[in-house]
Amino acid sequence: MQTNTPEEIAIIEKGAKLLSRILSDTIAQAKAGSTGLELSLYAEEEIKKLGAAPAFKGYGNPPFPHTVCVSANECVVHGVPSETPFKKGDLIGFDIGMVYNGFYSDMARMVMIEPADSREKQLVQCAKSALYKAVEIIKPGVTVGDIGSVIQKHVEGQGFGVVRDLAGHGVGRSLHEEPEIPNFGKPGTGPSLKSGMVVALEPMITLGDWRVKVAEDKWSVVTRDGSKTAHHEDMILITDDGCRVLTE
Repeated sequence: MQTNTPEEIAIIEKGAKLLSRILSDTIAQAKAGSTGLELSLYAEEEIKKLGAAPAFKGYGNPPFPHTVCVSANECVVHGVPSETPFKKGDLIGFDIGMVYNGFYSDMARMVMIEPADSREKQLVQCAKSALYKAVEIIKPGVTVGDIGSVIQKHVEGQGFGVVRDLAGHGVGRSLHEEPEIPNFGKPGTGPSLKSGMVVALEPMITLGDWRVKVAEDKWSVVTRDGSKTAHHEDMILITDDGCRVLTE
């Protein structure tokens, strides 16, 4: 598991803040009639203006074709942007990554195209609040199981499903580093966090059953029962006495 020097942390933190601004500017344009493809292209141009590179474009097998994962409704994550216009009532996740001065940053936010019903709004808020419940306990020595347990208890306590097949992860020199951080678990189990580590926490939750499958495009991860989903992701730096959110 990677830890980082103060100099490396400074680069990662700057990249995270720049990426946060780009994603904020991107999702501000999301409305009924706009498309995931046009917003992904916008984000790509903004990343390139920094002299940086998209982290997702060309990643994996088959290579992911675009800069932003745009995941609507029953799509949990890894949605491929398209020219299909957003419509009223859509819940849309925007997940973005960037390579800045050799280091990776990664984050995700949800957008609700109004009107959304009250339970859907609770779903979106729960994904975010579950992450921050975990942030409250993170410090050196906390285990992956401690984090997963806190997230799981919060999400299931509100009657939502916790996706088991996907997880958070370390991030920095690579897009996905150890440790893997599931959104469920038992306290006191798994690897312990250390000062200087950077992790991406990302609760992925559902209105219905938690079971998922990969769609025909080989990328989009969707709920098996067709229920709507929410995803919130932030980068967290582990400090000597706690942690700091880098992508607020």
